[in-house]
Amino acid sequence: MRRYELVSGTVFAIVSLVQLTRILMGWPVQIDLFTVPIWFSGVAFLGAGGLALWAFRFAGWHPAAV
Repeated sequence: MRRYELVSGTVFAIVSLVQLTRILMGWPVQIDLFTVPIWFSGVAFLGAGGLALWAFRFAGWHPAAV
């Protein structure tokens, strides 16, 4: 089960970093006629980052220990 937490934590961390990159670079995202606001990426960054930290902690990996 530890491998699952590490893989899911890594995926969530990558998603979180992509959202942060979108915020910093100001990349526009449009779905059909709807333009996704930048603040939505802030919410996604916090959510995905929280899930990544949760998965890493559940796997027994602590950032301070590395």
